[in-house]
Amino acid sequence: MHEHSHGHHHDDRDHDHEGSELSPMALRVRALESILVEKGYVDPAALDVLIDTYETKIGPRNGARVVAKAWVDEEYRALLRTDATAAIHSLGFTGRQGEHMVAVENTAEEHNLVVCTLCSCYPWPVLGLPPVWYKSAPYRSRAVIDPRGVLADFGITLPAATRIRVWDSTAETRYLVIPMRPAGTEGWDEEALARLVTRDSMIGTGLARTPEEGRA
Repeated sequence: MHEHSHGHHHDDRDHDHEGSELSPMALRVRALESILVEKGYVDPAALDVLIDTYETKIGPRNGARVVAKAWVDEEYRALLRTDATAAIHSLGFTGRQGEHMVAVENTAEEHNLVVCTLCSCYPWPVLGLPPVWYKSAPYRSRAVIDPRGVLADFGITLPAATRIRVWDSTAETRYLVIPMRPAGTEGWDEEALARLVTRDSMIGTGLARTPEEGRA
C-alpha cells in the first residue's frame, strides 16, 4: 500500500503520484478549482482527496475505456451511438444508474454538455461519483441558460460557430459525452488513448487531453 507514498503523506490511501510535482496542467486545474469555488459551483470542503480519487481516477476509467474504444473501433462506435446501454454493458460496466445510457458525440460543429436540472442523475457505472459541482444549484441552473459561460468558467472556449447542446439527465436516461479525439494520436492504442479521456470531457465541461497534456 505504501509504494506511492511521499514523505508528507502519512496515510495509506494509495495516492497515485499525489503531491510529487505540479505540472502546468495541475496548476491550471488548481486555478480553475479556485474559480469554481469562488462562483459557488464547489464547496471547498468537498474537494476532498479521497472523493477526488473516486471521481477523477477510479470511476471515470470505465468511461474512458468506452470512449477510447469508440475512437478506434468504428463498429463499436456505431453501436454506442445506437444502443449505448448495450455497448457499455458489452465491456462489463453495468450497475444501478447506468440502466439506460445515451451517448452523444462531440464534433467540430457541435459540443454536448450534460446537466441534471432536477437532482444529480449521473451514470455511475461509467463515471463513478458525480463531482460536487455537478450537483450544485449554480451549475444546474446556469448550464441550461448560459452553457457557453459555464464552459468558460471551466476554462473551455469553443469557436463561435460551434453549437452547444445541453442534455438534461433524468432518472430514466443518463448521457455520456464522447469527446473529440485529439489530433496527433493516429495509431495510438486504446490504453494510451484512454489516458487522454478526462471525467469532465465525458460530461462536456472539458475536452480530452492533447498528447502534450497527457505527458504533463
